[in-house]
Amino acid sequence: MRDLDISEVARRSGVRASALRHYEEKGLIASIGRRGLRRLYDAEVLERLALIALGRTAGFSLDEIAGMFGPGGPQIDRQMLAAKADELDATIRKLGAIREGLRHAAACPAPSHMECPTFQRILRGAVRGRAGSSRFGKA
Repeated sequence: MRDLDISEVARRSGVRASALRHYEEKGLIASIGRRGLRRLYDAEVLERLALIALGRTAGFSLDEIAGMFGPGGPQIDRQMLAAKADELDATIRKLGAIREGLRHAAACPAPSHMECPTFQRILRGAVRGRAGSSRFGKA
């Protein structure tokens, strides 16, 4: 495969050139040279960018992702993946509870949301930072 300049990598990956330069500064990717003023990358950078995108979507920081790239390719800690999956499960539960609270508020027959006991529990849970800790923010 041929070498790709930064604009081609940006076009093919959907990652802005400024982000590519930032990733390079953080050690996530490396250019292999220049063609005029443009950085050149090996075509394998596209796979690495896909791994970075997957990691970002899963909620990993760039520093965490950088730690996964070792010599010879990605070296991903399976315990770290399991911990992130658990974290995502907790987020999904919290968002599900919030979604159900919103659905309840939208359909609640009370004259106003402030008169609804369920909505009041949601508010109390939100103040305590537990809006999604359990169904409708109940402890």
